[in-house]
Amino acid sequence: MKIACVGLGQMGKGIAMNMIKCGQELIVSDLSDKTFSEFEAKGVSTTTDPQEVAKCNIIFFSLPDTAVVLDYLFGENGIAKNLKAGQIVCDLSTINYAASVDIYEKLSEIGVKFMDAPVSGMEAKAIDGTLTVMCGGNKELFETLLPYFNCIGNNILLMGSIGAGQLTKAINNTMFNINIAGFAEMIPFAVKLGLDPEQIVSVINSSSGRSYASEFFLPRVLKRSFVDGYPLEHAYKDLVCTAELSAQQHLTLPVMHAALSTYQTALLKGLGKHDKGAMTMVYEELFGVKIEPKNK
Repeated sequence: MKIACVGLGQMGKGIAMNMIKCGQELIVSDLSDKTFSEFEAKGVSTTTDPQEVAKCNIIFFSLPDTAVVLDYLFGENGIAKNLKAGQIVCDLSTINYAASVDIYEKLSEIGVKFMDAPVSGMEAKAIDGTLTVMCGGNKELFETLLPYFNCIGNNILLMGSIGAGQLTKAINNTMFNINIAGFAEMIPFAVKLGLDPEQIVSVINSSSGRSYASEFFLPRVLKRSFVDGYPLEHAYKDLVCTAELSAQQHLTLPVMHAALSTYQTALLKGLGKHDKGAMTMVYEELFGVKIEPKNK
């Protein structure tokens, strides 16, 4: 059995490292070879050639977005044309729900099995192998892939048919984004009214207002560090997916759209390279304040 991990970025590198534990022949691939030496030192094969990946029995993607996944599969140099019946493609990326369904249908035509299985937990859990994996597909394929999922995560769930994994991830990430958009306006509001930034952050993170988002980002906001999380410009796809689904289903989501407005404003202000904590900077500018220790 030969497996491949494609994409060695913020999440993909840790995932691929943990796949070594599966005990199968492993090949890793990325456009850049900058991390290849770390894998080669562990006896793992490396390649920048997608067609080498296409020879593997099981192929795992950890790619940035929908467009990249579609291009890797069906683009001019896509691997789909060289895949054979019985091979498995498992997408650990976070992409559009409808795209996952479309990929499944196209690969099914050539007998290739497909499962969408986006992950959650950020880079630290990718490194630790303690991710949550949300799967969409049939139960038989889920059970085939479960030993590999167990190498990278500790909360593995079959959420339903194809696309259910991406739908679950979109909902989870939307709630995460709503949390961030909430404190992005409330902390500058508190500082504008004279409260000490460190003290209000301490209260929130030890009281009922806390969340994983506040615990991760607010200490970093106080340090003016906006580079530890996923960049805004890449994470934007999560809210876009939810907005598209709500529009298609005629379902109103006013809180989500309010968070989306904050997100979009941050992007318009050129904060796309920063992580989501940078949304606080939108309201800092609006209110004329700065979230930092008073005794700095």
